[in-house]
Amino acid sequence: MRQWIALSLLCMSVLLLPVSASAACESPIKFGALTWESGQFISGVLKYIAEDGYDCTIEEVPGAGPALETALSQNDIQVIGEQWVGRSPIMEQAIEQNKVAVIGDTLKGGATQGWYVPKYVLEENPGLRRYQDLPKYAELFKDPEDPSKSRFMNCPSGWTCEIFNTRLLKNTGLDSIFNNAHPGTGAALDAEIASAFEQHKPLLFYYWQPTGLMAKYDFAPLAFPDHKDACWQDLLRADGTADCVSGFPISPLGIAVSTPFIESNPELADVFKKVQFSSDELNGAILEMSENKRSGDEQALAFLHKYPSVWQAWLSDEAASNLAAKLGISLTGEAITADATASSTNRATSLSSFPSWSLETPLNNTLASVVQNYGDVFRTVSTMALTYLLLPIERLLTTMPPWLIIALVTVLAWFGVRKIWFALACGAGLFLIGAFGLWGALIDTLALLIVSVLVTVVIGIPIGIAMSGSKILRKVVTPILDVMQTMPSFVYLIPVLMLFGIGKVPALFATIIYALPPLIRLTTLGITQVNHEMVEAGRSFGSTHLQLLIWIKLPQALPSIMAGVNQAVMMSLSMVVLASMIGAPGLGEDVLQSIQTLNIGQGLQAGTAIVIVAIIIDRITQAFGQGKRARQKTIDAGRHPIG
Repeated sequence: MRQWIALSLLCMSVLLLPVSASAACESPIKFGALTWESGQFISGVLKYIAEDGYDCTIEEVPGAGPALETALSQNDIQVIGEQWVGRSPIMEQAIEQNKVAVIGDTLKGGATQGWYVPKYVLEENPGLRRYQDLPKYAELFKDPEDPSKSRFMNCPSGWTCEIFNTRLLKNTGLDSIFNNAHPGTGAALDAEIASAFEQHKPLLFYYWQPTGLMAKYDFAPLAFPDHKDACWQDLLRADGTADCVSGFPISPLGIAVSTPFIESNPELADVFKKVQFSSDELNGAILEMSENKRSGDEQALAFLHKYPSVWQAWLSDEAASNLAAKLGISLTGEAITADATASSTNRATSLSSFPSWSLETPLNNTLASVVQNYGDVFRTVSTMALTYLLLPIERLLTTMPPWLIIALVTVLAWFGVRKIWFALACGAGLFLIGAFGLWGALIDTLALLIVSVLVTVVIGIPIGIAMSGSKILRKVVTPILDVMQTMPSFVYLIPVLMLFGIGKVPALFATIIYALPPLIRLTTLGITQVNHEMVEAGRSFGSTHLQLLIWIKLPQALPSIMAGVNQAVMMSLSMVVLASMIGAPGLGEDVLQSIQTLNIGQGLQAGTAIVIVAIIIDRITQAFGQGKRARQKTIDAGRHPIG
């Protein structure tokens, strides 16, 4: 019996072998999941071609740019759908080592980049045409965080363009006039640009095309000298020494593939070499994608339906027929079967019997209207928060010598914990942060932390007190606190960015929203759990509600309230990396930059600094948050008899 079973399995494997071998790809192809519109769209087109035209299995792997490029060089992924030639040192090294190749010419004429201002700025200031004119018009681009200087909006930290823009700013001498602002993420940069256009405000920024934002707004480039390749290669290096100035190159767009992919899939590699879009096709696709809120795969599907004559020239006859059949169209673009069309559409969008009640468009329109009509009001609030809260504390911490701050924290740690070893460890930890070269970043983080905690306490404790005395208020506020705690912070970062601008103020508001709920909840809990007999005793002696609150409820609830303050401080500190993503400087900026550049040493140093600060703040606030008796026990435990 066993022999018959083995023989049957052998026959089945022989029958199935030709089927598996008939596919064009021997193994699944892993695509890097790109985060920008053009990359998502092009990747979508390539995936449909490989999967439906050549019967390949497709997988997507998420990751940041440098991480995907490193994975490609190791053949952990096989395809990056859009690669700017000559922009990435990681890719250049991998190409030299014959691990990676950039094939094809995806965008006819190449991609452009440069320093831009809104077109209306040039129309209102005819003398502004070249980068040499910027000193005369620097007043237009005042930095709200440093009114003594203007602001240039650079790429996010860690991007290749951030390096050469920083070098250009220095080599042109504009770094003495313009602050080099880093938005943290591409989305934050887009939000700042969109906000400036919606409010008709001046802005100096770096950008590139093809992108959806470039198609949506009128950008005007500032003139630079002609491109010089030798100079440009030096500008790409952070440690470059040349003081030259070069115009921006026109960068060819290609498809980055691993060398093993080319060897194992020569037919598909030849197809990728033929893939090419005109600027109108690509920009139009990105604009449609943005306006219709489509994903890259959805827009790719729409393009394939609309332009079969374009992609047919890239594919073999058999593959073109396969793809057309899967799309449900003829090669002339006409639909052939409703079932096939519906089937292909289902791959990009899920059909549903639910009604369409999406609030996306109304909310977006409302936000745009608020920015246009009340943007000045919110920017005024932002200026006041900077002028009267953030900047004064930052200046105070900056003017204090580091040794004094270390000494004050050491003394505070001793008073709180009453353990000399812990106090000395706190001082040593702060000294280590300075030795890492992160003292300036620490000051930026502490300034944001101090202000956010102060505002959180001023707002949170009164709300907690009010909720403890009103069941109706608790029913109203509790769901709001639930939303504040569970809603991903990234969701409300975009409106905060649009309203308050990029930098420290939106980070401040994001931190406050994140840190408020635990303080409010613990304040309410502490007051409601005060011994009822003590409250009744106070009332029997004729105490008013205010007197009961001040002399009985708050002292008894102090440990719970201080636990809430401790949680607010720790949650504020946990926001430092997120704050860096919207342009706030500090320790989080070093962590973010290390992630984007795969700099392990930098990430470990900045992460260690954050851990040191967290431990110091946590232990000190916990010690001061103990009740009177518990604190006395801690002090007694810290005393040791002499002799």
